[in-house]
Amino acid sequence: MPTENEGVGKKILIVDDNQDNRELVVKILKRCGYATCEAVDGEEALAKATSDRPDLILMDIALPKIDGLEATRQLRQMAGLMDTPIIALTAHAMKGDREKALAAGCSDYIAKPINVRELPEQIARNLN
Repeated sequence: MPTENEGVGKKILIVDDNQDNRELVVKILKRCGYATCEAVDGEEALAKATSDRPDLILMDIALPKIDGLEATRQLRQMAGLMDTPIIALTAHAMKGDREKALAAGCSDYIAKPINVRELPEQIARNLN
């Protein structure tokens, strides 16, 4: 089980167009000691990732402007972000969706609804 201070010094970018989803994830991560920043669409995700240099990105797939798969592909081309763990966080849980996310460059895949007990463990695993 993750400790309360495991995330100290680590910053996570949460990309989701749904405010309730972002607020839930922020609450979970702050309890584990992570710093967070947020983006509401793919364009903002690219800008925030470039400016804030997060240690990990939680990327929704269904986003306005640029979808999460395309944003991930673009991040994988950027110096300094090529190796940043990107976890697809999505309600797209149909057969083949996980494979699409991993093929686009995601490091891991989490289906919504989020399991609040498992999320910190999945993040910690991807940061190590």
